Amino acid sequence: MDLPVDRFGIVRRTAVLRHGHTDDLLKARTRAGDLIHLGHGAYAPAGRLPDDPQRDDAVYRLRCIAFATAGRGAAPVLSHQSAAAVHGLPLLKPEHTRVHLLSGQAGRGDRCHQRHIHPGVATAAIVVDAVRVTTLERTTIDVACAAEFAQALTALDGALRLGATLDSLRAELAARRRRGAAMARRALEYADAGAESVGESWSRAQFILADLPPAQLQVPYRCRTRTARTDFSWGGRLVGEFDGLVKYGRTYARPGQTPADIVGEEKRREDELRALGVMVVRWVWADLERNRVVPEVLRWLHHFHLVGE
Repeated sequence: MDLPVDRFGIVRRTAVLRHGHTDDLLKARTRAGDLIHLGHGAYAPAGRLPDDPQRDDAVYRLRCIAFATAGRGAAPVLSHQSAAAVHGLPLLKPEHTRVHLLSGQAGRGDRCHQRHIHPGVATAAIVVDAVRVTTLERTTIDVACAAEFAQALTALDGALRLGATLDSLRAELAARRRRGAAMARRALEYADAGAESVGESWSRAQFILADLPPAQLQVPYRCRTRTARTDFSWGGRLVGEFDGLVKYGRTYARPGQTPADIVGEEKRREDELRALGVMVVRWVWADLERNRVVPEVLRWLHHFHLVGE
């Protein structure tokens, strides 16, 4: 039985009841795994959600939209991680337990199990997908000021990819004094739109904190049968590649390609790079989690005399 879905892809309890169904149906469909309860009388149809690893992000985005469009009083202004979710700003290990919004008052804030109300007035709130959110620049700086270096850098890299500029981010940071500004300012010095994923930004953060020589991003190498664009390049001798799970999913696949086809293609690409005398180092998310990337890259930087002894 199909349940009514609104323009956001959300099943609203009020609409279900209007169609003559009951709460018992919603509970049964939730227990069966067909629906995911978002709170605020809203549910996400599980079949419409993407597969891992984007599923959690998609559920959280719908939860924020469900809260912002619940129709109770004036529409709130989403901020921080919640605004980032609506903007499509990718974050490193975001906190998905609460919906973040502004209180509308300079000194008033509050936090409970489901909501984090931040003090502040959104004088330049914008509407994205019919939801009021802080601007991309303010959202990014708010996140960066409340984060560790790697998380701040990831947000700033992502904002540049979405169209923000270094000048607009610097202006937003300078406009308001806040806790965490020093961390955001440091990360802003290294922000680069050339980092094309959360994993690449996290990799960069680890390289920066380990004081490795800066890598060039998205450097093309002309190989025998292709031009290979690489994630990281040092001195034309060493290439680093982050392999995210989504890389072998639908995002990068051509029609008819399987994950095995893509892995084989990547192997041939790597062989052609090595034929140019370029060493290729690969890593995955688990390597970043276990701090295994910097030692391996550093070993090859020493091998090619690209770093001081």
